Amino acid sequence: MGTPLDTAPQHSPRPLPLFLSMLRSETANEPDRRARALAGLRAYQDAARTPRPAPPAAIASDGRVTLRDYGGHGPDVVVIPSLINPPFVLDLAPDNSLLRWLSGRRLRVLLIDWGTPAPDDRAMDLGAHVQAAARLCATLEAPPLLVGYCLGGTLALGVAAFAAVAGIALVATPWHFGGFGDPARAAIADLWTMAEPTAAHLGLVPIEVLQSAFWQLDPARTVDKFARFAELAPDSDAARAFVALEDWANAGAPLPYAAGREMFDDLFDADLPGTGRWRIAGRTVSPRPDVPLVEFVAENDRIVPAASAIGLPDRRIVAAGHVGMIVGRRGRPLLWEPLARWLSEGSHTK
Repeated sequence: MGTPLDTAPQHSPRPLPLFLSMLRSETANEPDRRARALAGLRAYQDAARTPRPAPPAAIASDGRVTLRDYGGHGPDVVVIPSLINPPFVLDLAPDNSLLRWLSGRRLRVLLIDWGTPAPDDRAMDLGAHVQAAARLCATLEAPPLLVGYCLGGTLALGVAAFAAVAGIALVATPWHFGGFGDPARAAIADLWTMAEPTAAHLGLVPIEVLQSAFWQLDPARTVDKFARFAELAPDSDAARAFVALEDWANAGAPLPYAAGREMFDDLFDADLPGTGRWRIAGRTVSPRPDVPLVEFVAENDRIVPAASAIGLPDRRIVAAGHVGMIVGRRGRPLLWEPLARWLSEGSHTK
């Protein structure tokens, strides 16, 4: 009988063979659970897609890194996304877009778009990304407020070492990479040991390498979300939200080899930021630059554990997960509104 194992369709978890291997392992003694997950995978593959809103045009560029203007009137806010997965989780749908919502709150919202690297970008490390973003921030009329999401927050602190900024809001941002715990860091190190020769040859770290690392953080949850999806009505709001979010999770550009090596070796393994040893172009990156700071920490974060956050005096615990705080049903009252208030008002005093 045919199953989703037979083909590798356009919309699938990537890489599909690794996902199916994990599925077999997780459901070895649970054939009913496996069947439900496979049914959910097939339903996801076949689901109708609603086109996402087109991103606004870039107003400035620095190589392949661009600055996109989401509009609004007020202080400039530059949002810095992670290098892992595309930035459109921040602009997921017309009725679920943190960027477009913020632009209607007396703020001018701009987004750093990292673009798609090519093998010729192999030497572009994290510091080169930071400095490109800093140069784009310097093109604005006044020092902007920064909002960094996930690894984008880590990079935002680097930007503050090279450009004047008015304040920084960190959202689900890792800094103390030792806070990921020894088992997770060991698994990440093993993954990089296997992937590094291929990445060095290609000059790029494929997104599939990073995707597989996320799956291993909680494989049971990865399987169960597809089993639950199989039970949803295809035309329901919940089903459409799942498809949009899963398409984001399965998308993304590769990382330049140097950036990937630095992320795996210097951040996750050596924890240079958390031990005060992370330097870019001779400058030590501080977790507490002399500007107004706030960090929003997801209480139920399975991707960036709360133990990896900086621990700033202004620390807001958000009763949501890493992605749910951005696009979940409770994201607006739990994160969007407090973030907008801080950007509009609370950022003026240290």
